[in-house]
Amino acid sequence: MPSFYEFFAGGGMARAGLGKGWECLFANDIDAKKGASYATNWGDERLKIKDVGALTTADMPGRADLAWASFPCQDLSLAGDYVGLKGERSGTFWLFWRLMKALADEQRETSVVVLENVCGALTSHDAKDFAAISGALVDGGYRFGALVMDAARFVPQSRPRLFIVAVREDQAILETLMRTHPDPLWHPANLVCAYDKLPQRLKTEWLWWNLPAPPPRKDKFADIVENEPEGVAWHSPAETKRLLSMMSPINRKKVEQAKRMRRRMVGGVYKRTRLDEEGNRAQRAEIRFDDMAGCLRTPVGGSSRQSIMIVEGDSVRSRLLAPREAARLMGLPENYKLPKNYNEAYHLAGDGVVVPVVRFLAARVLEPLLVGVEREREAA
Repeated sequence: MPSFYEFFAGGGMARAGLGKGWECLFANDIDAKKGASYATNWGDERLKIKDVGALTTADMPGRADLAWASFPCQDLSLAGDYVGLKGERSGTFWLFWRLMKALADEQRETSVVVLENVCGALTSHDAKDFAAISGALVDGGYRFGALVMDAARFVPQSRPRLFIVAVREDQAILETLMRTHPDPLWHPANLVCAYDKLPQRLKTEWLWWNLPAPPPRKDKFADIVENEPEGVAWHSPAETKRLLSMMSPINRKKVEQAKRMRRRMVGGVYKRTRLDEEGNRAQRAEIRFDDMAGCLRTPVGGSSRQSIMIVEGDSVRSRLLAPREAARLMGLPENYKLPKNYNEAYHLAGDGVVVPVVRFLAARVLEPLLVGVEREREAA
């Protein structure tokens, strides 16, 4: 059974995606509330609630096959003003990487490393932050490649994320796992552009990972929305009217078109700050009726919680997205226990990684990689 360390673990969504065929040797997060959810769902015998900068290799037992790190994204996105890897939050990558180097000094380096973050990591500081991460991997003895995987292929949520997959340079890799050129499905223009800006010494260690297309997604946003949700209340008619009043003419037109459909239409709503007709900053409500939810965000840094609007003929109702609905958008199973506090549950979901995305990556890349590693060990 392959084993893993889970850094910046949150509620354990990477663990959920890896599945029962993997053994967790160690999990870490600094947030006690997220840690409580992790412990509720997975137990606390492998969990350490501690600043990653205060960890030592003594905290990590054994030798894991995989180190998974969904390090904080805020400084690589608008929420953190694109400060980048020098920021206090996203800069925790370097604290994580210090541990990886220390494990290598003890001859306990992991065979595979996966880094997950927002796609802003590709463009931050004109791709210099991406080059810095790439350089750390190569200098640490890894070959690497990257993928942009949009959760929309697996769940009804628009959520593209960057996954960097690195493997020890001395390990054999099955030929079927590699391509000679990028695949637009997993290697979009922003990733190829970041690759093109890498120094040649890093390009030499680059791998174009080969993944098939996933099966077509079956679920729609409306499928996960409940008429009688727990944890949220429907808005009053006045609150719904106010939400409609915050919409631009284009978004109001979407609602009117939904009314004319004469069937249940579910739209996702975000409040955003936009410039009005006179050039002043104003809060606007934007809606989409494309069977998809917008990307879940943590309700910090100016981001709003997602609302839903249900239109059935002339009937228009609205409310906040329920915690269980948010969990479904992340691909969490129905038996996953959520915090009772609304903001804690929403934050847990919005700050996680989508479970079916992890499962697909594990099945198509990580597990085949480790088959090659196991063969090498047996031959030795």
